[in-house]
Amino acid sequence: MFIGIDVAKDRLDAHVRPGGEAFAVARDGEGVAALVERLKESGPQLIVLEATGGFEQVVAAGLAGAGLPVVVVNPRQIRDFARALGRLAKTDRIDAEVIALFAERVRPELRPLPDDQARELDELVTRRRQVIEMMVAEGNRARRLTSRRLQKRIAHHQAVLQKELTEIERELDDTIRKSPIWRETEDLLKSVPGIGNATARTLIAELPELGTLDRRKIAALVGLAPFNRDSGTLRGRRMIAGGRAPVRAVLYMAALVASRRNPVIRAFYQRLLAAGKPKKLALTACMRKLLTILNAIVRDRTPWQTA
Repeated sequence: MFIGIDVAKDRLDAHVRPGGEAFAVARDGEGVAALVERLKESGPQLIVLEATGGFEQVVAAGLAGAGLPVVVVNPRQIRDFARALGRLAKTDRIDAEVIALFAERVRPELRPLPDDQARELDELVTRRRQVIEMMVAEGNRARRLTSRRLQKRIAHHQAVLQKELTEIERELDDTIRKSPIWRETEDLLKSVPGIGNATARTLIAELPELGTLDRRKIAALVGLAPFNRDSGTLRGRRMIAGGRAPVRAVLYMAALVASRRNPVIRAFYQRLLAAGKPKKLALTACMRKLLTILNAIVRDRTPWQTA
């Protein structure tokens, strides 16, 4: 038995495969409790929910806490699956049916859900990124203005954002240091030349699988595994796609620094350039190599060592 659940702000629509049963409950404490009891009696093999901006967290936590096999998947996977089936119509009931069919056909791998502390860390890292993006946007707006009055207002807003950023970074430091495992992992990651606070904390928060997967799987998860684009005798360019954009963003900056300061990455980068590879391609390869090194360091719990 496979269950698909469409999560909305006030309602949960569920669909059962292969029976075809459909039902709905409210997305509140009573509704989630009723859903848990109903699914515990059914004994499903897999329950799949879409990530819907945080609305799914309480539902997933309630199901996982009851020992039910629940997976939260990227909504883009569901949309692509629906388009492949020719299901273009979209309602809550239809979405639940498509999610259940996805669960039955694709059977995404079960992974542990983040606990409250891990979720808080992820939210802090996400908020830090949002504040920085707002500061950059305000700086761009200020450069286009000629009015001194408006420039001063933007400068005031930037000062407020800078204060918030400082407070967030202090909270991040406190959160990391309270957990012995996170503290050790952060120290391991920062032992690698090119890895600073922002990269280490983003990896801890947004890539908890680091150190638990092999190098190919971790690269694919982040979106750094090149995909073939071949057809017949045509051999297209290998390209990266998908994955976790925030992790790729920090790895890009880390690889940029490492290509100058990390002896292993620098030698690798220079070798690719000497072979005629474009700089962007060479830097992407450095990101992938750096991720492989970090994955091995966290797996083996051994800090960086220069040869």
